[in-house]
Amino acid sequence: MSQQQVTTARKAPAHPTLTMPEAHGPTERIEKALERFVATEPAICPERAVLITESYKETEALPMVLRRAKALEKILANMSIFIQDGELLVGNQAGKPRSAPIFPEFSCKWVASELDRLEKRTADVFRISEDTKAQLRQAFAYWDGKTTNEFAAAMMPPEALEAHNDVVYTVGNYFYNGVGHISVDYAKAIGQGLNSVIAAAKKAMAALDYADAGQLKKYHFLEAVIIANKAVIAFAGRFAELAEKLAATCDDPLRADELKEIARICRKVPANPAETFHEALQAFWFVHLVIQIESNGHSISPMRFDQYMYPYYAREKQRLLPEKAQELLDQLWIKFSELNKVRDETSTMAFAGYPMFMNLIVGGQKRDGTDATNDLSFMCLQAAANTRLYAPSLSIRIHEGTPAALYRKAAEISRMGMGYPAYYNDRVIIPALLARGLAREDARDYGIIGCVEPQVGGKTEGWHDAAFFNMGKVVELTLNDGVDQRTGKQIGPMTGSLETFRTFDDVMAAYKAQTAYFVRLMASADNAVDMAHAMRCPLPFLSSLVDDCIASGKSLQEGGAHYNFTGPQGVGVANAGDSLTAIKKLVFDDKALTMAELRELLATNFEGHEDLRQMLLNRAPKYGNDDDYADALAHDAALVYCEEVNRYENPRGGKFQPGLYPASANVPLGSVVAATPDGRKAWTPLADGVSPISGCDTCGPTASVLSVAKLDHEIASNGTLLNQKFHPSALEGDTGLDNLKAVTETYFQNGGFHVQYNVISRETLLDAQANPDAYKGLVVRVAGYSAFFTALDKSLQNDIIARTEQTF
Repeated sequence: MSQQQVTTARKAPAHPTLTMPEAHGPTERIEKALERFVATEPAICPERAVLITESYKETEALPMVLRRAKALEKILANMSIFIQDGELLVGNQAGKPRSAPIFPEFSCKWVASELDRLEKRTADVFRISEDTKAQLRQAFAYWDGKTTNEFAAAMMPPEALEAHNDVVYTVGNYFYNGVGHISVDYAKAIGQGLNSVIAAAKKAMAALDYADAGQLKKYHFLEAVIIANKAVIAFAGRFAELAEKLAATCDDPLRADELKEIARICRKVPANPAETFHEALQAFWFVHLVIQIESNGHSISPMRFDQYMYPYYAREKQRLLPEKAQELLDQLWIKFSELNKVRDETSTMAFAGYPMFMNLIVGGQKRDGTDATNDLSFMCLQAAANTRLYAPSLSIRIHEGTPAALYRKAAEISRMGMGYPAYYNDRVIIPALLARGLAREDARDYGIIGCVEPQVGGKTEGWHDAAFFNMGKVVELTLNDGVDQRTGKQIGPMTGSLETFRTFDDVMAAYKAQTAYFVRLMASADNAVDMAHAMRCPLPFLSSLVDDCIASGKSLQEGGAHYNFTGPQGVGVANAGDSLTAIKKLVFDDKALTMAELRELLATNFEGHEDLRQMLLNRAPKYGNDDDYADALAHDAALVYCEEVNRYENPRGGKFQPGLYPASANVPLGSVVAATPDGRKAWTPLADGVSPISGCDTCGPTASVLSVAKLDHEIASNGTLLNQKFHPSALEGDTGLDNLKAVTETYFQNGGFHVQYNVISRETLLDAQANPDAYKGLVVRVAGYSAFFTALDKSLQNDIIARTEQTF
């Protein structure tokens, strides 16, 4: 990076007058709401599927973007709404809290095939009635041949679809679902109101020349924006009417007054600018909620919530009781967790725990480079402590000017054991974004989408999480001349095998060739899905809140955003690195094994040769111990993937950018990979994120993070993910908090991107696995998100249990 970039990333003076606000715990209202939430079982709601099917039948003659706007209008006007006891913030996604709507326009054949299994899953169980099944089956009949999934599959080159089906990579996220992975301009929506969006669309329409075919298409988009935003305003009006009706029949005068205030607020926002903190929170929630209803993309992220919400809090700081403001925030945290999504069984294995990946980040720098910490930064951390739920995914930005008080508060929350906040390093991420072409002020204003993906809110269509690339499978194909050991098929190029490699350079050349071949196919598969979304599912409401869609007259899906990227991620960095290390060290350097012997070991899954497997595990250096021999090869294995990804462009006029993180896909991706030279047995999980292989980082947490810091985190600008697990005793007292900060700073000062901590004992996890009813509220960090431990499939639970438990 340039010296100028270093200076931009690192010179951020601390807040000069910051004091930590008094912490306020959960009120009785919040405690009751939490009890109600935990007791509510997730279910399937048919309403959205039925309503959008009706709408599509009514609008078949219209342009697609208008059909989408009309569909949103029909859904918001007719879906069930409710206000729960004690709620001060209102708005629901489905007919009941924690229920998941269905989005048949993206895909529905898998839903139809799995309807009878939704209640019998090993993870993310959903209750479903026979009436709901009947309604869905009737709706699905319309969608045969009309979904984005089917259209995308038809657009893919056959070999790209085959490689996807063989799980060398998977683009399943957007192949079956909406895209999501975005943050809109919440500040504009809250501070100016949706009427201002409508006015901007009308102004843009007035400047068009309808005789120009291109501008006629823009006209349709802008008309859709107006319809969609008016529909959202009307949706808020429905809640105002409901609140007034409930107030009129309420026997409790205090609750009646609250309902009248809810009605007043819903008539005002999000149509018009918010003025109070309560109004701003309600405006935010309506916008955030409707984006979820319009499309089933996850990772719709609030991002820099403490920044755009702070002016409303500051304005009322002297009048609004701090405990009341905290209660409103706590209730918003519960509303986040009430949102839900159903995924197909295969994807559920990669995203178990009912996650929505809504990343909310605090701290960091302002656009001018000064420290951004404020009272809400602390209050958001306190909301996480008060609710102890898995949503939102809470994060914190760290820079050289981060106040010690905020760092300390974050460490205290980490010690509570929910797996958040995740920590992000401004000193690496800002230069990485500058290198991708972001303006300096925008780079400083980044937030995190989903698991670990940075972007600037309100300007970016990042297509993060675009694919999972199975680096473990590529190692297998590298050693077997491109032949899949699971099926016997020739799926990769013929680049040689263990018998034909004469030098380690031959092995690396084959690894590079296999990676290049499959990254190329992955890019074509991603671009086919990208184009399918543009043609079949433009999103006018979402697009209207992202620059420069209205100005350009194009939806996000057509490239209307200011910044456009596609971000696929590599999975199994440690397995690829340690496998290459074992081959170089034990075969070529020490000659402790021949290539023929290694081939036999892998082909037989080490059967009868546990002694030689132990040699692979123990005599070859391992990534995660600050050993340059192993760390260099892990670095090279990751860099090969990243450099290949960098070569490609997407149909929205943007570039591909690589990431290195798995969500929890390291478990299902490992299930299709044969034995590997790192000593890993066939069909077992890959390493998670950029973390070392579980149990192989034996030299302590500092050595572990120093190894991971040697990867090129800046080139992996779509995000890298490091998990660490500590025994609770390691973080006891002030010394424990200081140690946690020291490990984080060691990692960040040496170039690390992100780290997150599970602080929980192996014994607790084993007991929760054996006695799930006693641990229904136990939240753990899975990957780039937290989840209820008991909602996870046992294979994923085992993966979390197996992670190295660090102490100091």
